[in-house]
Amino acid sequence: MSVGTQPATQPRWFKSSYSGGNATECVECAYVSNGIRVRDSKCSDGPVIPVRTSAWLPFVNSLAQRRASAAPSSSAGSAS
Repeated sequence: MSVGTQPATQPRWFKSSYSGGNATECVECAYVSNGIRVRDSKCSDGPVIPVRTSAWLPFVNSLAQRRASAAPSSSAGSAS
């Protein structure tokens, strides 16, 4: 058994649930020990954008807030 450098664990990539439905505008993300990685799903051997956790969390939270404010109100359309 070799005692040399062990290979790094490969990131587990997942496709964004908000990527374009036509399969031409997809991004993939992977959680790694020091943050997140983002890449174009059509070019898995292409460039990867590293994002620190301290930047990723506010980004995701802002998307959740935007989604919540865009959701139709449950009282919308109700007659008074």
